[in-house]
Amino acid sequence: MCFISVVHCHLSMIFKVNPSAGQPLYIQLIQQIRHAIETGLLADGEALPAIRNLAADLVVSPNTIVKAYSELQHEGLVELRHGSGAYVSAKRRVRSRADFVRAAQVKVRKLVQNLRDEGFSDEEIHRIVQAELFYASRVGRDA
Repeated sequence: MCFISVVHCHLSMIFKVNPSAGQPLYIQLIQQIRHAIETGLLADGEALPAIRNLAADLVVSPNTIVKAYSELQHEGLVELRHGSGAYVSAKRRVRSRADFVRAAQVKVRKLVQNLRDEGFSDEEIHRIVQAELFYASRVGRDA
């Protein structure tokens, strides 16, 4: 039986963990928070959900949330303020990464639109991108 827990933040953001995913729950949470920061969904200085609240909503141990937040603090993405909670760090490299990701999204959006204009279906575009990612990862390993 598989249970997936979902949490909705005030940003309409969704954090979810899947115990049967074969990946530690704290890693799943780290990846989701990191992505939200890099894409600008979580802004500099913005508060993350309280540890106990998030743990209760995700039906996980508070230690899982503490471990995720601590790792993100170590990476410089999150600031932990004793008695106040966890906040997105206002460090410069986070903003530049978010800008980089947004620029990449614009490029991909333009590419997809160009391919659609040339008559490719979304399914064909998806297969082309998957094949290129697969090929690039194979070439990188073989080099």
